[in-house]
Amino acid sequence: MAKKISIIIVSYNVCQLLDECLVSVERALEGVDGEVWVVDNQSSDHTVETLSPRHPDVHFIANRQNVGFARANNQAIRQSESEYVLLLNPDTVVYEPTLRGCLDFMDSHPEAGGAGVRMLTRDGQPAPESRRAVPTPWVSMLKMLGFSRRYYMSDLPWDRPARIEVVSGAFCLLRRQALQQVGLLDESFFMYGEDIDLSFRLLKGGWQNWYLPFDIVHYKGESTEKTSFRYVHVFYQAMLIFFRKHYGHLSLLFTLPVKLAIYSRAFVALVQMLMQRLRNFLYPQNDMKA
Repeated sequence: MAKKISIIIVSYNVCQLLDECLVSVERALEGVDGEVWVVDNQSSDHTVETLSPRHPDVHFIANRQNVGFARANNQAIRQSESEYVLLLNPDTVVYEPTLRGCLDFMDSHPEAGGAGVRMLTRDGQPAPESRRAVPTPWVSMLKMLGFSRRYYMSDLPWDRPARIEVVSGAFCLLRRQALQQVGLLDESFFMYGEDIDLSFRLLKGGWQNWYLPFDIVHYKGESTEKTSFRYVHVFYQAMLIFFRKHYGHLSLLFTLPVKLAIYSRAFVALVQMLMQRLRNFLYPQNDMKA
């Protein structure tokens, strides 16, 4: 018998964070007909062996290699049977009323294909990426120039539901009917960008995406190593994949400036990362004092 909701969490070397996340999810699921799936991308910290006895009702999938975020989520989506699917980051804590509140909203708004929530930072402040616009060439250029109000849809209220364009993959509630229409996550994206792509496809398919004023805590970045060359490469590669997929048909007049900006930002990020590593190597005592 199909469940009301399937919660899918992809993990990679975040055993302690995942444990805290699962505890919060189990509490939030009380009274809800739901199931939880964890897809582990070949963690080296014994995630599955450590947590499967602590959470016996969770379905664990142990991959023998790191297949990426999109493909791992799709594995569990295909195996689950539920009216709704929630993609959830392991570095989150879900407040107890959040799941029920979101499901009630989705049930009463059949036009809603996806929904996100108010993601709070460690210090309790709403994270701007809780509401985002599709990074069209114009919006992308504005953001890269430092004008980010449009991208983060900053004019929307925090205390009321509002239609948005992009639902964050950190908490992405999806109607399975909508997924069946527009397709699952695009596995061309290894990590990053797949939430923007899916949200855009939902809009193109005639569905609505919503921001809902229910809370989670998102320890942003603590499940990802952002100081490595691999991060820089994967992040900006995802931006290029999205741009080529959805805006590759535009003339060079529109596409060339954005592509140059992406490559430039990637180069600057890489140089900053290498300089920081060099400083750490030359002055290790400064790190110890910090």
